[in-house]
Amino acid sequence: MIIDHPLLGPRDAAEFVYLGDVSLIDRPDWQAEDAMQRFHEYGYLRDNPAGLHRELWYHEQGDRSWLVVTRDTVTHEITSVELARDVARQRGRSK
Repeated sequence: MIIDHPLLGPRDAAEFVYLGDVSLIDRPDWQAEDAMQRFHEYGYLRDNPAGLHRELWYHEQGDRSWLVVTRDTVTHEITSVELARDVARQRGRSK
């Protein structure tokens, strides 16, 4: 599988490490009243969709960037690749 890195161009998927669903960008507030429940859900509950799925990938053997890859989990076709920092900013995260 080839991942078209937004900065470096096409790279073999072997250079990357898959982390999981893009929702991991939305880390819960550790000071929230229901923080224990929210962190349990954040850390352990995952969907396993068939079809288009937005995922986090880490470029371990490259520039060490985080990417959001939109991939069809059935065919492995990649339809988009974005820098995770840009996606996080779009979601209102500043760090």
